[in-house]
Parts: sequence; structure tokens; C-alpha cells
Amino acid sequence: MPTNPADEGTPVAQPTTDDQPKALKPALESMTLLVAAVIVHDKATNRVVLLQRSENAKFAQGLWDLPVGKSEPGEPITETAIRELHEETGLTVKPEALKVAHIIHGAWGVEAPNGFLTVVFTAHEWIGEPENREPRKHAQVRWVDADTIPEEFVGTTASALHRYFGGGPEVSLDGW
Repeated sequence: MPTNPADEGTPVAQPTTDDQPKALKPALESMTLLVAAVIVHDKATNRVVLLQRSENAKFAQGLWDLPVGKSEPGEPITETAIRELHEETGLTVKPEALKVAHIIHGAWGVEAPNGFLTVVFTAHEWIGEPENREPRKHAQVRWVDADTIPEEFVGTTASALHRYFGGGPEVSLDGW
């Protein structure tokens, strides 16, 4: 393996511990925020669970949105979806009930100056009734008829929701 500084850029084997390679220093300049959103769709009544952001929200104050949130370090994206859905709405879904509905790749976000990747899941099975579990962040959480989705909606997740219902492209780019 290279040890000569002239060989800089040449891959060097990393020591392993417990069959896992030693982690490299994070490439902070290129890090993308990983986010999960969930479309809870009651097909029998054709309605979805939406939340309206409060005036205290970090962004998109007053706009409607899907239950959505950031992934914690080391957290699988399905667990992020399950955790955020429950924290925001009180609804519980099982990992096997989640299906990928859409991927959003944004060039920039409020908490993601280097971009974000949102995996939008859909769930047709859940436990509980929606409630506003984070009243400082959300003005309301409720079922909304799929034919009357509010116009005042966060652009990226609105696009994902409309593409889900329309069977459109499953990947969208924002700001590229």
C-alpha cells in the first residue's frame, strides 16, 4: 500500500474492526441531509394525513406538508419515517408497511446548504388516529380528501404527493 506522499490520492487500505472498515473522516463539504416523509393514504376513503406548519416552524410557516423529518446519525431511513410519523401525528406504521413512493433530490434546503435527499414513503396500513403531537411546530394535523389538497403546500412534497396520485415520475429534482 502507498506510503509515499507522492502517491496522494491513491486508495489506502483501512484497518478493520469487527469486520467493518474504519470510517473515513466525513466529507462535510459534500454532505447531503437525509430526510423521510410519509404519505398515509386511506384508499377506502381516498384521504391522506397532512399537517399544517405553524407560525413557529423553522420554515414554510403556515404551509401544508406531509409528515416529514431528518434522519438521525446511523438511523435507517425506514426508522426515520416511522419515528417522524409517530412523533408528529401519533400514527404507528410497521417497516414492512412502507413502500417507496418518490425520491426528492434538492440542491439546497434551510438546514441543508449542501442539499437534501427525501425518501417519500406511502403507507396504507397504520395504527391510531392522527393528532397534533407537536403543537409548537404544527398548527394542525388531519385527514384531507385527496381531491382537495390545499394549494398552500411545501413545493417539493406537494410535487411528490401529486406524482404519487398521478402515477408520474418517481424522482424529482429541486434547485438543480
